[in-house]
Amino acid sequence: MLTANAIGGRERTATMTQDQAAPPPVPPGEPTGARRSRTWLRALSIKRLSAVYLFVFFIVLFGIISPDTFLTVTTFRLVFRSGVITGVLALAFLVPLTAGGYDLSIGAVMSLSFGIIVYLSIHTGIPIPVAAILALLLSAFCGLVSGFIVVRLHVNSFIATLGVSQVLLGAVLLLTSNSQLVGNIPQSWSNLGNNNLLGIPIVVYFLFALALVLYYVLEHTPVGRYLFATGGNTDAARLAGVPTERVVWGSFIASGTIAGLAGVIFSMQNGLFDSSIGPGYLFPAVAAVFFGASQLSQRPNVWGTLIAYFALAFGIQGLVLSASGASVWSTPVFQGVSLIIAVALASRPALRKLRATKAEATAISPVK
Repeated sequence: MLTANAIGGRERTATMTQDQAAPPPVPPGEPTGARRSRTWLRALSIKRLSAVYLFVFFIVLFGIISPDTFLTVTTFRLVFRSGVITGVLALAFLVPLTAGGYDLSIGAVMSLSFGIIVYLSIHTGIPIPVAAILALLLSAFCGLVSGFIVVRLHVNSFIATLGVSQVLLGAVLLLTSNSQLVGNIPQSWSNLGNNNLLGIPIVVYFLFALALVLYYVLEHTPVGRYLFATGGNTDAARLAGVPTERVVWGSFIASGTIAGLAGVIFSMQNGLFDSSIGPGYLFPAVAAVFFGASQLSQRPNVWGTLIAYFALAFGIQGLVLSASGASVWSTPVFQGVSLIIAVALASRPALRKLRATKAEATAISPVK
């Protein structure tokens, strides 16, 4: 039975890991209008919304340079439709990251999920929705295996998931005999990936629905508090009663399932399978998560991740449309630079906290 102190300690630990600093004390006699102005300035600061300002900058810049091609409905639909897969994989990477883990197998899991759907559509009479469910179950199993290696075998998540990704890529090559496969995809299934609803690509609704679910789980449920508590300080969370091993293991299962969902959505957009599909999405997804961690709540979060990714995606698209031959080099350059900047921005709050902790420890240390 948990005592009141244990429960209180658990809640305090979970709350402290949210990285949400308490608002500074209000000076006595400060006018209400001034307090509101300071609140708005903090809410709109470039530290919290740099990706939004970057997005606006790209829209204005390339809108001036290439107004006839960039500022069109077709361009916006293209960017959002093509960015859904990366957005889903970014959310898959986000879940274990909140618990302090790294899942580098998401690209390989996505490739396996897509390959299974295409393979079953060619060699069996299984309906595509059933094949998609089987692909999701297999993807969840891949996450289960990654979690087992990390939790039970105590292998660093970076190394464990990197190894799992190579095993899965080998399985994909074996499944497809290292050749392209043209799936027998029904037109109704393809319509979900390529048609619009109310002028917006249908797959964007899938991404938004997934983002809403993850946002609610991470921000408004005990599961989310346990994830952030585990990622913030595993030992403290364990002492407070959080089942850290189950939390980490579950985060990898969720990550694998979401990555498999990316493969399902990709099968709606494209019926041609190639073993190279999947791993190429890993880098932009990781960059979006780390860049998004510097946005809004100043920690890994759903909306910051999506805002960061689409801001960069519009920058790449604008460069491709405005400069001939930019499509060859712009994507890797943008992704590399954005990842470096993103990690630098995301590490600043942690460095400030570390310096503050060291200063506090020095202040209270006994004088020799």
